[in-house]
Amino acid sequence: MYKYVLVLHILSATIWTGGHLVLTLALLPRILRERSVADLLAFESAYEKWGMAALAIQVLSGLWLAHTLIPDMGSWFAADNFVTRLILLKLTLLALTLAVAMDARLRVIPRLSADTLPAMALRIRLITTLGVAFVIVGTTFRTGPWL
Repeated sequence: MYKYVLVLHILSATIWTGGHLVLTLALLPRILRERSVADLLAFESAYEKWGMAALAIQVLSGLWLAHTLIPDMGSWFAADNFVTRLILLKLTLLALTLAVAMDARLRVIPRLSADTLPAMALRIRLITTLGVAFVIVGTTFRTGPWL
C-alpha cells in the first residue's frame, strides 16, 4: 500500500508544483508585462480545480505516509531524528503555503486589478518556491541529507 500512496503523493506534487512552475516561469512574465488580469484569472479558473485537488491529495497522502514512517504523531514535532525533522519541515512548508494562499484568496484576489498584479505575482512566486521546497524535502526522505 505504501508504494501506491507514495506514487499518488508524487503525482499530486507534480500537478501542484508543475502548474505553479508553468504559471511563474511561462505565463506570469507576459501577464505582468501586459498587465492582463484576465489572463491570470483564466489560468486560475482552469488550474484551480486540479491544483486544489492535487494539494488535498498531497496533504492526505503525506499525513498517511508520515504516520506510516512515524506512527506517534507527537514525535513529528520533537524533531529528534532525521525523519521527524523532515516531517516537521514539510508541515511547516504546508502551514506557510496555506498562509500565503489564504492571504492571496482573501486579500489580493477580491481586489485584483492591473495595479495589484505585482502583489499577486509575489504570492504566486512564494507558493511556487514553497512547492519546489516541498519537492526537495520530499526527495530527501529517499536520498538522505544534502550535505
